[in-house]
Amino acid sequence: MAIALVLTATLAMGALSTQADPLTDKKALEGVEQGRVVFDLNNNHPRVLALYLAVIRETYEDLVGQGVEPDIVLAFRGRAVTMIAFSEERERFDLLEFDYLDEIEEHIAALKDKGVRMESCGVATRLFNVDHGELLPGIEPVRNTFVSLTGYQAQGYAIIPIY
Repeated sequence: MAIALVLTATLAMGALSTQADPLTDKKALEGVEQGRVVFDLNNNHPRVLALYLAVIRETYEDLVGQGVEPDIVLAFRGRAVTMIAFSEERERFDLLEFDYLDEIEEHIAALKDKGVRMESCGVATRLFNVDHGELLPGIEPVRNTFVSLTGYQAQGYAIIPIY
């Protein structure tokens, strides 16, 4: 019983210290006014892409909340381009993945509304037979995301690979 009380008190103190001292990225963001980042999205599963898009939305809000202006680009390549194309039939996917595709569409729309730029790789859309006209609103096709990633990095953007 005494051990349970000590454990409960320890957990409560940890929770209180977390509430009293919220986590920040102050040291990393010192002197940073604009967060220039490209997320290189090359996912094979809708569940994983939906999860990462949710985390990217949170990242956007974390930057704003810590006084940094987000300048974010999403670069979709590989099989990920099949998950950002609107198709009523969704013939490429299992029925169990449809809910994740809906989540992806919701995240894309919310990020577009925040001004996040998004692009899809023309090489990948060709290889996976995705028509550019089927891409979700706000996603622009580019010739080759390897080239665009090279350009963004040369412009000082951080490149964060997501597989």
